[in-house]
Amino acid sequence: MAIAPLKNIVIVGGGTAGWMTAAAFSRMLGSHYSIRLVESDEISTIGVGEATIPGIKMFNNGLEIDEDEFLRCTQGTFKLGIEFVNWGRIGDSYIHGFGKIGQDLGTVSCHHYWLKMRQAGAAADLEAYSINSAAPRQSKYVRSVAEMPGSPLGDIANAFHFDAGLYAKFLRGYAEARGVVRTEGKIVNTVLREADGFIKAVVLESGEQIEGDFFVDCSGTRALLIGQALKVPYDDWSHWLPCDRAIAVPCASVEPLLPLTRSTAHSAGWQWRIPLQHRIGNGHVYSSRFMSQDEATSILLSNLDGKQLAEPRYIPFVPGRRKQTWFKNCVAIGLSSGFFEPIESTNIHLIQTAITRTIDLFPNSGFCAADIAEYNKQTQYEYERIRDFIILHYKATERDDSAFWRHCRNIDIPETLQHKIDLYSSNGRVYREGGELFGEMSWLQVMNGQGIRPQSYHPLVDLRSQEEIAGFLGDIKTVIGKCVDVMPTHAEYIAKHCAASSPQ
Repeated sequence: MAIAPLKNIVIVGGGTAGWMTAAAFSRMLGSHYSIRLVESDEISTIGVGEATIPGIKMFNNGLEIDEDEFLRCTQGTFKLGIEFVNWGRIGDSYIHGFGKIGQDLGTVSCHHYWLKMRQAGAAADLEAYSINSAAPRQSKYVRSVAEMPGSPLGDIANAFHFDAGLYAKFLRGYAEARGVVRTEGKIVNTVLREADGFIKAVVLESGEQIEGDFFVDCSGTRALLIGQALKVPYDDWSHWLPCDRAIAVPCASVEPLLPLTRSTAHSAGWQWRIPLQHRIGNGHVYSSRFMSQDEATSILLSNLDGKQLAEPRYIPFVPGRRKQTWFKNCVAIGLSSGFFEPIESTNIHLIQTAITRTIDLFPNSGFCAADIAEYNKQTQYEYERIRDFIILHYKATERDDSAFWRHCRNIDIPETLQHKIDLYSSNGRVYREGGELFGEMSWLQVMNGQGIRPQSYHPLVDLRSQEEIAGFLGDIKTVIGKCVDVMPTHAEYIAKHCAASSPQ
């Protein structure tokens, strides 16, 4: 016997998570479902998620959004990677660039040839062999040229920086044009069904009850539904990730306009720098165990590149995740499901993957337990592998100049992370497991950038002469250098293709 479909979907909370969900649902589900989003103008969103990773292009493409229009409406810029300053040691700088590094030779990855020559003192820094790392050093950018397969110009991988508030506004217009109904109001209560504990309705301050069949909790760290109403516990990862506070403040733009996010480590945390068309977003993520709010604020404000444009905003957080992000007839998307500090720009990506997973396992009125279990299993795996990658940034350091960094060096790490470190430390091997987010080149760049040096490399590298390998790597470096030389600057490219009409 067929089980009845759902009819009414209620999204609780707006912001990036709520309006990304509403936009995607309106696109994928069409007019077959009633979609209602409830948000309060009185409640501000965190709004620091201004940097993304390349997967955001798939989301926007799925909505058939014109990229230049999106960038104009959100004051957006392009992002080729993240520069990490002072992480391995004070004075160090490396770029975790998106995309490829070099070209494989035979069956062996390019980085193994680089490891041999680097150990012999006959190779440049790793970033010289990736256009995504070489270009931002000169503030250069161009979109990948599809008509140039095999050329570095055809291998450019990019993400975006944008104003998260403007992105939510942009998606709101998209969703409402496709039938999503927005209700303004503050939720003061959640009504559960007596028979099974499922959510029946949310109650607004006005007294109105909004009933639904399926609820999406996009209420941020307040977690109104998944946490407060349904009591799903939270798995605290503070013992691995010591930072628990963030301070955010914008400043005026300065030249050059860099196509990268910058993360600068300080004595008890790190500072982000995200260049938009109309300003620079800045923030200081730190551990309250090792630094006071006043000191953290002073460090942030004394390290701005331009004039301060607003008062600092203070954001407490607990790193971790809900033990179940889908429970009964409620799925949590965004910060209600978990929180990672924005060091690798993963929070918006996790919104995106949660939406995709929800659509892939979309329920009928029966809410199959096996489907929900699979959703939670996939989410747990995704979170835990991202967790390991972020822990790596703190664990792999030679810094001992503060109590914070000494603590980070000595933390016990998950076995899954230790295995990756051991594998790379022996013979430079890096493997992507299953559907984990970060691939081999991401792990390689962070481990190498923060001082992990393998004892050796893939033994098949020695089947080729040192002269052949030197010529192979030299050709890659030369070609990338020539490609970067002919690229326009990031500012020139934006001015030509997607400049915002006026500051917002």
